[in-house]
Order: sequence, then C-alpha cells, then structure tokens
Amino acid sequence: QVQLVESGGGLVQAGGSLRLSCAASGRTFSNYNMRWFRQAPGKEREFVAYISWSGGSTSYADSVKGRFTISRDNAKNTVYLQMNSLKPEDTAVYYCNARTTTAPVYNYWGQGTQVTVSS
Repeated sequence: QVQLVESGGGLVQAGGSLRLSCAASGRTFSNYNMRWFRQAPGKEREFVAYISWSGGSTSYADSVKGRFTISRDNAKNTVYLQMNSLKPEDTAVYYCNARTTTAPVYNYWGQGTQVTVSS
C-alpha cells in the first residue's frame, strides 16, 4: 500500500501559477504510474495529467495541455503538477492517484488539495 499527501494548493488570480506536490510513502514509488485528477463543485472527478513510473511518458487532458506540466522525482517519492496560466475554470480539488504498473491493479488516492482561481 502507498500513502499519498498533496500540498501546494491555494488561492491565485487568473493568469497566475501554482505547483502542486504529492508525496508518497509506503511501497516503492517507482512501482506506480501517477496521475492527477480534479473535481469541481457539482462535477465528476476528471483526469488532468499522467506520468509513467519512469517519467518517460506523459499525457494531459486537452483542457490543460500547454499550461500544466507533470513531473516526478523518484528519489524524493514525489510527483508534481506545475500549473501556469491558470483560469477560473481550473478551480477544483486536485487529487493525486497512484496506480500499480502491473496486475493486479491497485489504485490509491490522496486527500486532495484545493485550488481556487479568482477572475
């Protein structure tokens, strides 16, 4: 099992930047592909970004492509989400997700961190 703790959320004006961090503890961090999701009030949780266990592969939701960057430091057991050019519609609780790279597939979630973008 792995425990995930997000940090770095807050209140920022439109056009600003934030960097979210997700610190993992427990099992070997490099055994997990990592994702960021977000959930806005009244909406379903949605995918934001993905990074493979090695960091060699990334993907993004169309809504954040070109503005957000996911990265990881396996030596620090941490995954990051750099968010630039933030928009009010980016306002949500952001969640870190760890998923095992091989079967059986296990998913783990952090508690979330609030990001609020004011217009």
